[in-house]
Amino acid sequence: MIITKKVEKALNEHLQLEINAQYSYLSVASWCEREGYEGAAQFFYGQSSEENTHFMKFFSYINEMGGHALVPELKKPKYEFKSIVEAVEMALSHEQKVTKAIYEMAALTKKESDHATEIFLNFFIDEQKEEEVQFKRILDKIKLIGGGPQSLYYIDKEFEKLANAAAAGGGKKKKEKTAE
Repeated sequence: MIITKKVEKALNEHLQLEINAQYSYLSVASWCEREGYEGAAQFFYGQSSEENTHFMKFFSYINEMGGHALVPELKKPKYEFKSIVEAVEMALSHEQKVTKAIYEMAALTKKESDHATEIFLNFFIDEQKEEEVQFKRILDKIKLIGGGPQSLYYIDKEFEKLANAAAAGGGKKKKEKTAE
C-alpha cells in the first residue's frame, strides 16, 4: 500500500464532505430554480457538478494509491431557505469545513511522510481558497446592495455571469481542467 492506513482513513472520511457538498448544492439549485433565481440555480448546479468531480478525484486517488475507497452514506440536505443569503452563508460555511479538513489532511500527510498525497492535496488547498473567496464576495455584494427585488434581480444576474464564466472554462474551471 502506497498510502498509510491513517491517510486512507482521512481521505475516506473526506469523501463524506465532498458528497454532502454535491447534494447540498444540488438542493440549493433546486430551491433557487423554484424561487425564480435562474442565474443562481445555474451557478449552484455547476457547483454541484464541480463537487462531484472533486469527490471522484478523491475516490479514484484512494484506490490508485492502494487503498479502498468507501462510498459514504448520503444524508438528505437542507432544501428550504429563508433567503438567497441563507443559502450562500450555508455554502460558505460548508466550504470552510472542507478547507479545515483538507488542512488537517495536509498536516497528517507531512507527519506520515506521504509526499504523493501531500502533492495531491495542494490542488484542493488552492481550490478551497478560491471557493471561500468567491462565496465571501457574493455575500459582500448581497449585503452591499440589499435584499430588495431589484437588488435580488441584480444578484441573480451576477450568479448567471459566474455560471457562464465557469461553463466557458474561465477562471478556476480552466485551472482545474489543466490540473487533471
